[in-house]
Amino acid sequence: MRKMGFVLASSMLVLSILSACSNNTGEEGNKETGTNTNTEKPASEAPAAETALTEIPLPIASESFTIDYWRANDAKLTASLENFGEMAGYKKKEELTGIKANFTHPPLGQQKDQFNLLIAGSDLPDVIYYNWADAVGGPEKMIEDGRIIRLNELIDQYAPNLKKIIESDPDVKKQIALDDGTIYMFPLLKLDALKLNATSGLIMRKDWLDKLGLKSPTTIDEWHTVLKAFKEKDPNGNGKPDELPFTGNWGPGNLTKLHDFAPAFGLIGGFMMKDGKVTYGPIEPGYKDYLATMAQWYKEGLIDPEIMTNDGKAFDYKVTNNLAGSYQGGVFSGMGKFFNLMRGTDPNFNLTGVASPLAPDGKSYAAFNLNQKVLTYGEAITASADEDKLKYIVQWMDFNYSQQGSDLFNFGVEGESYTKEGDTYKFTDTIVKNPNGLTYDQALATYALSIMDGPINQDSKYLDALLFDQGQKDANAEWMKQSAELTLPPIRLTIDEASQVTSIMSQVNTYYNETMTAIINGTKPVSEFDKMVETIKGMGIDEAIKLHQAAYERYQSK
Repeated sequence: MRKMGFVLASSMLVLSILSACSNNTGEEGNKETGTNTNTEKPASEAPAAETALTEIPLPIASESFTIDYWRANDAKLTASLENFGEMAGYKKKEELTGIKANFTHPPLGQQKDQFNLLIAGSDLPDVIYYNWADAVGGPEKMIEDGRIIRLNELIDQYAPNLKKIIESDPDVKKQIALDDGTIYMFPLLKLDALKLNATSGLIMRKDWLDKLGLKSPTTIDEWHTVLKAFKEKDPNGNGKPDELPFTGNWGPGNLTKLHDFAPAFGLIGGFMMKDGKVTYGPIEPGYKDYLATMAQWYKEGLIDPEIMTNDGKAFDYKVTNNLAGSYQGGVFSGMGKFFNLMRGTDPNFNLTGVASPLAPDGKSYAAFNLNQKVLTYGEAITASADEDKLKYIVQWMDFNYSQQGSDLFNFGVEGESYTKEGDTYKFTDTIVKNPNGLTYDQALATYALSIMDGPINQDSKYLDALLFDQGQKDANAEWMKQSAELTLPPIRLTIDEASQVTSIMSQVNTYYNETMTAIINGTKPVSEFDKMVETIKGMGIDEAIKLHQAAYERYQSK
């Protein structure tokens, strides 16, 4: 799911923001007509004589045709299928609409390189589904270069379902458009943003808490008390001091991964909001207290000394062998997976989600934006698409946002993958107890997009139907209590702004990551923080903050 991803490390946060906050060059084109200055072909012209659709007719076209469609594949789907065209949802969509999608997928893990090769060539498919935050220059550059087209007029005319969502939700209207108002994709939406985005956070062994007579910690001091008890009071009961109070599965990296605890000090580990202005968390005064606390925990052995080198296999071993007391993870990969693995071997095994420790102002802050409704993933129409078929392609895309399309791509085929009673959806044994040995996420991937990512409005009822253990449900509820006030909205940097910020942050990140890691692991004193701040300021962080502030103000004025 997530691929819907949350970024906790400063360096990763900055990279994500820079890629998502792409160039805004649309003002140089013709905004009124939507034409592209570098191609003779109109970007999107809907016949004025036609009445705008109020619903999608089925079948859509009088004669069937095929859409050439490029998107990254997904490991959950490839566990049993070759491509998305074999998914039951797309087969049913073809049956209903009369339009077939011919999918092309780059090799797993090579989508960025293959996208760059694709977009540089002259032979483009009709539709590309991509994380447009990763496109060099952003969607603005893609439009300017005649790679993809502006969709505003086509949506007005032929996409009644997406149009209704845009017009009825001010957040979607802001987040779906570029700074000049251009809409370029049919996106992955999360209209129930808080519930759907609050699917990861801090996780703790509840059975250990119960055994030691402790409650879930709510402050950073209470966290220290609990972690110390995990280390000293043998909660796994094997008579050995082998417990790892806090661990992680980030693989090789640095200790910026501990930024899950930064909100307890009123900040996050990257660009953030403070009193309505953009600032940079690691130079804020509270960051010194954060570093001092993490250094103390590390020295006391409360943090797994292998936290920077654990890979997925090592992490799984530590959780399933009753060594891990707490960590950061998701309701599926960090909880559901281990509930399933431990159910038959340790009936007492239990997990709970814990909200971010309270900040000095008494609020629990999320380290990532819980309120983002429009993700950077979406399907765009290329300038190579047949102009005579544009209106049919748009209708085909819009079908996913209808009630019928939403049910199909969130839950699959009724009677096969799910049943429905009133407003309640329940997945069948085909999904939860797959006869072919597929895990529930692999099984659902053969039917629907919701467990992966795709051009849909992800329905929170899909989440409810997959949270089988009470611990998962409780975790989702706890993480929903967090505030997103510290996080930036999905702002966009222009090409010039992004270039300047990249130049500044490439230096800042390298120096900052090394220094803060050294402070936490004890090779440098906490007093090094003051020097770190001055050095980062000398590298131009104030200018980077200023550019983010300008982008934030543009976002607010949409």
